[in-house]
Amino acid sequence: MNQVTSTKLSIPVALALVAALAAILLVSVSPASAKKKALSQDAPVLNIGHRGASGYAPEHTLPAYDLALKMGADYIEQDLQLTKDGVLVALHDETLDRTARPTAESAPGDCTGLVREKTLAQIKTCDVGTWFNETYPQYAQPEYIGLRIPTLEEVFQRYGKSVNYYIETKSPESAPGMEEELLRLMDEYGLTERAEEKWQVLIQSFSPASLQKIHALNPSLPLIQLFSGAETSQSIQARLDATRTYAVGIGPSKNDVDAALVEAAHARCLDIHPYTVNETPEMQKLVALGVDGMFTNFPDRLETVLGKDAENGRKRAAVLAAQASESCRAGL
Repeated sequence: MNQVTSTKLSIPVALALVAALAAILLVSVSPASAKKKALSQDAPVLNIGHRGASGYAPEHTLPAYDLALKMGADYIEQDLQLTKDGVLVALHDETLDRTARPTAESAPGDCTGLVREKTLAQIKTCDVGTWFNETYPQYAQPEYIGLRIPTLEEVFQRYGKSVNYYIETKSPESAPGMEEELLRLMDEYGLTERAEEKWQVLIQSFSPASLQKIHALNPSLPLIQLFSGAETSQSIQARLDATRTYAVGIGPSKNDVDAALVEAAHARCLDIHPYTVNETPEMQKLVALGVDGMFTNFPDRLETVLGKDAENGRKRAAVLAAQASESCRAGL
């Protein structure tokens, strides 16, 4: 190769290098990167007790919520079902069969079948602790036997304004009025304004229609759009522009989270809270990717990974997250 040929080849190479450098500089100051930095600045990764500390205690029971808070959870989660007589209860499944067992108070059929076909009185006869002791003998406790399904109102009565709630509308299409009843209870217990300003209540759903309904009723409430495990990073990214019109964040399956999804969400000032993250290595991986929080059955494990100071407690963490999101949306 002679000198002239070498010089000609170096020009496109040099141009390519210049273009690459320019791209790097552009990314470093792009609005997406700036928003991402604003969103995460000073805001801790949120520790969300999935159905309470459900790895150690029967899910959606008061002992599970108590334990999650003791282990450092910033939020306790409530899945909502609506009874036949219009009462919101904290239960994950549409049916009672997996976790409910009849007691001496139960009539035949009280503790099996669809929640929406049972009255609160029927549901309150069911034991939702015994199944846990049978399924997880290593964590079994005598006091779990006979635990009852709490209503959302009972949860609010127990904790009041002292904790943060992460509430999901489950199967809302089959439970007309669920959203209105949720907002009514939030109003009654003085949580609406605290949700708007301090993210003391986050409301999530797999149903865009349910969240859009809540958004229409109160546009200031912080909403999280859940995405099923059937989605991918790419398919979720394609829906982010629509999601940001009513939500402040997304809840994807942990398996769908990659750097591209985190960046795309943050570019739109959307927080990202994956579910359900139970092993330390996957917690560490997601923290490194830059997620803003995660659901776990084992809040103590996540607390160890995060190494948060006890003084930066659960209520403060939510406030910081709310402030970071607001700053991002304001373009600060």
